[in-house]
Amino acid sequence: MATGVDSFEDPSAEVLAEAAAAFGLLASSARLHIMWALAQGESDVTGLAERVGGALPAVSQHLTKLKLAGLVRSRREGRRMVYFVDDPDIVTVVRLMVRQLAARADIVSQPVRGRRGIGA
Repeated sequence: MATGVDSFEDPSAEVLAEAAAAFGLLASSARLHIMWALAQGESDVTGLAERVGGALPAVSQHLTKLKLAGLVRSRREGRRMVYFVDDPDIVTVVRLMVRQLAARADIVSQPVRGRRGIGA
């Protein structure tokens, strides 16, 4: 492994490929919305479809892809499957990215005079 700029070792090609695949799955706004919802708490496919505004079959397909990638897990409760994110690091990444971009969008939408330290 090569040493990077801040003395961090570069990850292996396998780790980079796995990370790229996970980010690729999250590049879909529908799957990212599902992950955001599941980061707030577990849900069945019907609840997720209602929350994210997607058709039940489409949400089910997205969940299957997320589950195959290991980003989401499920358990059976009676006749329904309940989905959840079992990896706190994935939850952290999703929350951090969405909150950061939402904060940036809020700053950009403010009038110039309303921004702190800009145009005053």
